[in-house]
Amino acid sequence: MKPNHFPEGPSTPTAGDILQLLIRTTHRLHTQFEEHLAALGIPAYLTGPRVRVLIAIEEEGSIRMSDLASKLGIKARTVTQFVDALEQEALLVRTTDPDDRRATFLQLTEAAPPLIAKARAAMSQASDEVLQSLSTEGRSQLQSLLLRL
Repeated sequence: MKPNHFPEGPSTPTAGDILQLLIRTTHRLHTQFEEHLAALGIPAYLTGPRVRVLIAIEEEGSIRMSDLASKLGIKARTVTQFVDALEQEALLVRTTDPDDRRATFLQLTEAAPPLIAKARAAMSQASDEVLQSLSTEGRSQLQSLLLRL
């Protein structure tokens, strides 16, 4: 059996084979995507997931950290890690909720919107480059299969 390939012949891949291929492919696509972003001038600290955080905050204007975790479907601890990194880069600030001192709101700084716009354009271009080997029909089929999972 060749690495990254299924055995030759009529055998049907097992569920484990498919899942392992999906995991390897996802990792490879993520790496290619990040490389394309870097080539398009997006700073290394601004990864795809961190851009998602910034976009979510931009859409809300101001959002509690707990609501951001829910919106993105990630753990509060993960949000804290993203926020720490983005705050260090001066792209967002934390403010205390005047009604609940235990809650923290997030807001973008003035430096964030232009970088978000640049990142969105680069992400679109990088996505096209990473998926260029798939036809329009192939992309639709892949989307359908992934949604079924």
